Amino acid sequence: QVRLVESGGGLVQPGGSLRLSCAASGITFSSYAMGWFRQPPGKEREFVASISWSGRTVNYADSVKGRFIISRDDTKNTVALQMNSLKPEDTADYTCAADRIPFGENIAATDFGLWGQGTQVTVSS
Repeated sequence: QVRLVESGGGLVQPGGSLRLSCAASGITFSSYAMGWFRQPPGKEREFVASISWSGRTVNYADSVKGRFIISRDDTKNTVALQMNSLKPEDTADYTCAADRIPFGENIAATDFGLWGQGTQVTVSS
């Protein structure tokens, strides 16, 4: 029923930019907080960014603050992750996720339970 499909990954040089997008279906998108996670090679999945169902609240991992921007477009049922000033350590499989419940408040990373399949981002010269 619920489907999250990421796109926009690829190979980029250090200092470059990429914009990831996640298209949602089978869900009342505007009612759910959304997030981005990533799994670097050889490491566990980690939180990157989140945005509340209303779009009023955003949160970022310390490692991406000032470089990444999360946004949502409820008219298109999409959530995006604009990644700027990319570093080799940003290389990872990036996955979008939805909150387990609608209209969730005070969302923590562990509250996300609906996952996409991921898109690969490689930062290398």
